[in-house]
Amino acid sequence: MARFPKPPEGSWTQHYPELGTQPVSYEDSISPEIYELERAAIFKRAWLNVGRVESIPRKGSYFTKEIAAANTSIIVVRNSAGEVNAFHNICRHRGNKLVWNDMPLEETSGVCRQFTCKYHAWRYDLDGNLTFVQQEGEFFDLDKSRYGLVPVHCDVWEGFIFVNFASLNNGEPEQSLREFLGPMITDLAGYPFGQLTSRWYYRSEVKANWKLYMDAFQEFYHAPVLHASQSPSKYSKAAAEAGFEAPLYRLDGPHRLVSTSGVRAWEMDPDMRKPIDEICQSGLFGPWKQPDLGEMPPGLNPAKCNPWGLDSFQLFPNFVILIWGQGWYLTYHYWPTSFNSHVFEGTLYFPEPKTPRERIAQELAAVTFKEYGLQDANTLEATQSMVESGVVREFLLNDQEILIRHLHKETANWIADYQRKQNPVGV
Repeated sequence: MARFPKPPEGSWTQHYPELGTQPVSYEDSISPEIYELERAAIFKRAWLNVGRVESIPRKGSYFTKEIAAANTSIIVVRNSAGEVNAFHNICRHRGNKLVWNDMPLEETSGVCRQFTCKYHAWRYDLDGNLTFVQQEGEFFDLDKSRYGLVPVHCDVWEGFIFVNFASLNNGEPEQSLREFLGPMITDLAGYPFGQLTSRWYYRSEVKANWKLYMDAFQEFYHAPVLHASQSPSKYSKAAAEAGFEAPLYRLDGPHRLVSTSGVRAWEMDPDMRKPIDEICQSGLFGPWKQPDLGEMPPGLNPAKCNPWGLDSFQLFPNFVILIWGQGWYLTYHYWPTSFNSHVFEGTLYFPEPKTPRERIAQELAAVTFKEYGLQDANTLEATQSMVESGVVREFLLNDQEILIRHLHKETANWIADYQRKQNPVGV
């Protein structure tokens, strides 16, 4: 933790003076032109998380991922040697999408020995090599070794699968995956992600810019107000009056962290606990029974909160790992589909339940998360429509909204860097 000492007392923004304190423009959330720049400058250059290795547990396991921001679909597959490969989901013959089921634009998964095109039955092995061409003799000077699937840069860290769309003509990505992640993220190495395989998944198509939803989960200024109906009235009234501020915000390169204290629900005043939480011994913070996951990595709970609530690691551009003190974690993905729409994915991970009570406790946590997520999402389309009106061009951010300020500035920085590299001085 010596690499990330806690800043001294004072405002958060004063410790990151490069971010400034001025009102922030949301032009990057309403401009089709900026969105197109984001696609080229960010989503075709940054490392993007597309899933976890548990989704492809054995040889031939695969899944597809639609990535509109990069204008492609990919196949992620485990090959015969146990390695994880990624390829553009396109047949080299006539450009048909190679892997899909009934609906070409829907994602799919499965297990196979090879990939066979639905159109003319060209086949590819798990390493992307072209192995069979129907009526091969009809083609002119066909060298199958030259027509394998187009690879995508792929790497795995702590079971998380990342891809990078850096052009193969330009060599490797600008940074390795671990260089891109940086020490704040890699200090999570050793957390037992692979032990938490009881999975709950939600997906929603949201008519708002992807950054607006990320902003909603980067501050807790809204929590006592927006989520008041989800808390016992006595608690929500006190919280709304007192407000809430996290004890630690941290920036590391393009990534962000907010770490918060927590509430042990079973230690609360019985009048402040919800009946369903009592019955299921669970709630928003997760099951009350905390699993023994062993020693935690140094990157967790950097503020040394007791009790510790959660750490939310915001990985640029569109991925969040949120680790709860109660022994589980969740991930968020925000996949842009246009300048004012995106697909949101939320996935919760728990240890495999050993009893019906443990299963019910996990289910209540998942349902509670969904309700909170719907409350957060409910404001987004209203925000998007009014920001697009242009009536107000700049918006005030308070001190604890520093991560929002950083995300929009980092987006602008990546675009500026891309434009400089595309048009170097003197060329």
